[in-house]
Amino acid sequence: MLKLFTSWDEEVHLIEQVIMKRAASGGELTILEAGCGQRWPLNLGSIQYNLTGVDQDAEALRIRTEIIKDLHQGIHGDLREIDFPEHSFDVIYSSYVLEHIDGAESVLRNFTRWLKKDGILIIMIPDPESVRGFITRFSPHWVHILYYKYIIGHKNAGKPGYAPYPTIYDKVLYRKNLQQFCTINGLIIDVRAGNGQFVLGVGILDFILKFITKLIATLSFNKLSSDHVNLLYILRKEE
Repeated sequence: MLKLFTSWDEEVHLIEQVIMKRAASGGELTILEAGCGQRWPLNLGSIQYNLTGVDQDAEALRIRTEIIKDLHQGIHGDLREIDFPEHSFDVIYSSYVLEHIDGAESVLRNFTRWLKKDGILIIMIPDPESVRGFITRFSPHWVHILYYKYIIGHKNAGKPGYAPYPTIYDKVLYRKNLQQFCTINGLIIDVRAGNGQFVLGVGILDFILKFITKLIATLSFNKLSSDHVNLLYILRKEE
């Protein structure tokens, strides 16, 4: 059974506490935000850290470096191709990025190599084995754009610098495969949890979409989950 969060704030608070605990050992933390997008959602209080952001979307990175200005280093590049020295980072944070990468396993290998011993790898992904993940995998990208624009209300959806991005779902992201990757590559799973929050809409639309979600889960003999949408992994590299 997955631990289920009831809100984004609860999930973020746990991540912040894990990073702060890592900082308790002393010294400045080195943090990589892998797929940094436009904003850093964490509040790490007074701890000292150096934040490196990498993103393949040049416009999102421009907004982050020229307007938000909270990165110490901003790098435009592909996580499959860029390189850092081994044991460069105390923390690697990747939020809703890996599902968009064809060859995500190679990125995970990079993360493992770049992470210091006993370092923390935080991964957030939509669960490909949830009902929403199933729908995402088998629906065209233009449908995702319409959903973001007209259901969620993101008027810039699909424009340069703005989600949604095409979804790939590399096979390593399936729960059993990711657990096997961790075992083989010396990563300990400290936390594996689901987020039940599903932004649907309002009124009758919300009711209809929830009904459809439950129906698809039932028709799949509950192989597809309807009680969560996203997954959070907090992994630790063995010493």
